[in-house]
Amino acid sequence: MPIKTDVWTVGSMPTRLLQSKLATEQLLEDMIVNAPSILSDEWMLIGRQESTGMGGRIDLLAIAPDGALVLIELKRDRTPREVVAQALDYAVWVESLRADEIGAIYKRFRPGCILDDDFRERFGRALDDDELNKSHQLIIVATELDASSERIVAYLSERDIPINVLCFQVFQSGGQQLLSRSWLLDPVQTQVNAVSAGEGHNEPWNGEFYCSFGDSTSRSWEDAVEFGFISGGGGAWYSRTLQLLSPGDRVWVNIPQQGYVGVGRVLGSSTPAADFTVMHDGVEVPVLEVATRANYHAEFVDDPERCDHFVSIEWLQTVSITQAVREVGMFGNQNTICRPTTPKWRWTIERLKQRFPRYDDIDSLKVTVV
Repeated sequence: MPIKTDVWTVGSMPTRLLQSKLATEQLLEDMIVNAPSILSDEWMLIGRQESTGMGGRIDLLAIAPDGALVLIELKRDRTPREVVAQALDYAVWVESLRADEIGAIYKRFRPGCILDDDFRERFGRALDDDELNKSHQLIIVATELDASSERIVAYLSERDIPINVLCFQVFQSGGQQLLSRSWLLDPVQTQVNAVSAGEGHNEPWNGEFYCSFGDSTSRSWEDAVEFGFISGGGGAWYSRTLQLLSPGDRVWVNIPQQGYVGVGRVLGSSTPAADFTVMHDGVEVPVLEVATRANYHAEFVDDPERCDHFVSIEWLQTVSITQAVREVGMFGNQNTICRPTTPKWRWTIERLKQRFPRYDDIDSLKVTVV
């Protein structure tokens, strides 16, 4: 059924707020540009009202931490078929954009600024041209959503098209308007669909999970091996894909720019840092008390969106970072967890199973980091 949110005041006699409307849809676009976190904390806006060269203009363009582009189209007064068809049409244009064209779009959006520099400042890493625009998402922004739009978007998403709807509703509270935000579909699925769509030449998934584990001041591979976990945080984009993992899954861990360092079996589900415990000297203790080689975004421990989330892992075989396995052509991705469906992933797994022969030996002695 269509998204619908009701809001009440808090008190002994709750009052239901009346639903309202923005003066214009343009106001919503202006609000997003002035405060992008209204749209998402995870993306960086890079373009607005950019001509597609096909007789139309894309409302907004953003970039995700992995270099994927996010096409954002406001529903305005168009019918469901019109807005979805327009978004798909514009996606053809977005998919063809080269690195220099994307940089030029950003310069028009932020005169005097350079995309590579601002991307590094925003996400804390360099923007790799090989990753830039490897995939994209389609986001429809609406102030109300009808059943037809919901059916169309759900149908496309079920067929691995990375499309979603962000529905904003407006409520009146005295002389002030309040804005609520709801996703039609789980953003995890849209993020996963974008990764799969960006790989091209897909084949059936082989059941092996990939993990990008950024060893840095934020997390430590030595901690992960010692206490049996993988983690991601600093924003929902980095942590929510951990929800893809279930007990019994096998996951291969890659440290970007270093190589593959381990393989393990999942023991539990994604858990926020405040609730995650590990065994230390025979006692179960909070992870942040003993995993001290990195900070794990401890300053956000009470923020469910930005805190680190952890998944328990039984390591089958690990190596130190200095022994990381890295070969030309191996699969790599910035998403914390993904289910690759490219032939490159199948080949990568074949190579890794040769380098990590205890990949399926649960009872074997684990190789510890030295």
